[in-house]
Amino acid sequence: MTNELYRPQFHFSPQQNWMNDPNGLVYFHGEYHLFYQYHPHGTTWGPMHWGHAISKDLVHWEHAPIALEPDEHGQIFSGSAVVDWHDTTGFFNGEAGLVAIFTHHDQEPDSDRPRERQSLAYSSDFGRTWTTYSGNPVLTDSRFPDFRDPKVFWHTETNQWVMILASGQTVSIYHSANLKDWSFASQFGDGEGAHFGVWECPDLFKLPLDGDSARTKWVMLISIGNSPEYREGSRTQYFIGDFDGAVFKNDASPEKVRWLDGGRDNYAGVSWSDIPAKDGRRIYIGWMSNWKYAQVTPTESWRSAMTIPRSLGLISRKDQIIVVQQPVHELNQLKSGIYKWDETIIDPGQNLLSVLDLPYFELEAEFELQTAVEFGFKVRASDISETVVGYEVEKQEIFVDRSYSGEVSFHSDFSGRHAVKVETLDRRLKLHILVDTSSIEVFAGEGEAVITDLIFPGEKDQGLEIYALQGSVKLISLNISPLKSIWT
Repeated sequence: MTNELYRPQFHFSPQQNWMNDPNGLVYFHGEYHLFYQYHPHGTTWGPMHWGHAISKDLVHWEHAPIALEPDEHGQIFSGSAVVDWHDTTGFFNGEAGLVAIFTHHDQEPDSDRPRERQSLAYSSDFGRTWTTYSGNPVLTDSRFPDFRDPKVFWHTETNQWVMILASGQTVSIYHSANLKDWSFASQFGDGEGAHFGVWECPDLFKLPLDGDSARTKWVMLISIGNSPEYREGSRTQYFIGDFDGAVFKNDASPEKVRWLDGGRDNYAGVSWSDIPAKDGRRIYIGWMSNWKYAQVTPTESWRSAMTIPRSLGLISRKDQIIVVQQPVHELNQLKSGIYKWDETIIDPGQNLLSVLDLPYFELEAEFELQTAVEFGFKVRASDISETVVGYEVEKQEIFVDRSYSGEVSFHSDFSGRHAVKVETLDRRLKLHILVDTSSIEVFAGEGEAVITDLIFPGEKDQGLEIYALQGSVKLISLNISPLKSIWT
């Protein structure tokens, strides 16, 4: 099973069958819990359950039994989980326990109209078994057929639970003292940002600015569902602003759109709850696929994987604030040796890396601009296939071109080139690239530009090339590390 063609070797994937959105991300008693939308009876979307996996290091995952199954209230759609440290729910006899807040999806009685309502489940045994709350559902609103994906957190400043919930083309914010009884606080999104599809899977959290805990801003993530006329398919945008416990105010002009990822395969991502303060990170993970083609990707007994867990931050650049992403440091344990190059001029036609054949690896490079109009790497390459990670100097764009990356014929919108702008600092560019058997993740600069793309190369397409076009580029440093499989 773990050696199937395209099976990720260091990304999380289900043992078998269909997976989509990450759900219920929570840290408790030394364990990271990852729940996910799961169809246990097929490799395409179907009646939704919550699958479950547990990790102590965000890298190696223990697959657990299904946590939540459809019941009399409907299917189990996306949601979140929190540690109820002070037993505000009364579920835990004064102790701490885990509470999941999720969407029940069914149809209105005697109607074809979909109905979505918010419900609870709780666990007193560190997430191993779950009891659905007898008072479900706890929040309903018949105005919205799309009313889902609750993300809940404790707002310390106002001493209450806050829920941010997708409500059609907006998000709605609610308050509660006990996770059971909710009151409406505000709505955000009308005329703000992108509206190419239904808004889904919101998240809302505070981050320090430029590493200074005394200067903070709030970040709101909103995923946007697939729309037929929008070739990019499903993507995630973000807003930066202020939140007082009731109302979120966007710092940018309403028409400004900020994409979290310049690639096509990072959707529905949310962050872990209850990461210890001494850790201090905001850790995020996304579903590594796209609703344009998610159900027809060329895998067999399983379908879909998650992105690498990423640490999120905020940096200031030219009077604007940008979300940055970096792979979590726990991945370093998978490194198996290292190949190093320093202070080398790369000329057209020259390939320092021709001796390497690597199916999955990590690459970190720093370049200094010279005369080349474009430079970069070709990974998972052969005589007939390659995935190109390049930088166009004039456009100041990093790109991934998967047009010839292997199997691309399964959907007309899969093949192509995906780019995002990133400016060099002092004419230097850093690239951090993670390549797995069926994916590539590129982090440029300090992580302010990210591209996540699926690829499906042939098993023997393992060549690696560094290139420069129409001039030279200086390679300041290059480290390439083969990675060990998490399955071994």
